[in-house]
Amino acid sequence: MKTYQLNVAGITRELPLISIADNLKIASFVVLGDTELVTAASPLIAAKLPAVDIIVTAEAKGIPLAHEVSRQLDMKNYIVARKSIKPYMMDPLVHEVQSITTQQKQTLCLDRKDINFIKDKRVALIDDVISTGESLNALEELVEKAGGQVVAKAAILAEGNAASREDIIFLEKLPLFTY
Repeated sequence: MKTYQLNVAGITRELPLISIADNLKIASFVVLGDTELVTAASPLIAAKLPAVDIIVTAEAKGIPLAHEVSRQLDMKNYIVARKSIKPYMMDPLVHEVQSITTQQKQTLCLDRKDINFIKDKRVALIDDVISTGESLNALEELVEKAGGQVVAKAAILAEGNAASREDIIFLEKLPLFTY
């Protein structure tokens, strides 16, 4: 199997190249379970952020990074937008968008206590990889519906054209592979 060597935050990983379309492969980056990489990348991301009151991420791959960046910033908590309404949620805020990449509706939900915490706060959105930006846009719309102000969008990697965006913070570029 062909791989791509990623070097980020002093850590090297061999990422398998996975075909996602007839002429397109991506380097499969999975941060879940990679304590070493999350621990190395988090202080670098935290140092690049402007002043923020809360970190918000979407379920699930951004969770370990949001946790560690929040810890680096001495925050007591962070917020996870869930991908479905959970039974414990009281008066949830739901935001649905049509995803171009999955051809399905994407749902993001916040519990009332999270909404109350976000309202009138400076928010940093955190994810593992920013690619098309669709997920990030949906998360930003949800935060704005909750009354928060998104002041930063950050990830470990910017994939493909996202690396040329000026509105995101990232540590390294991740190429797309066409053939």
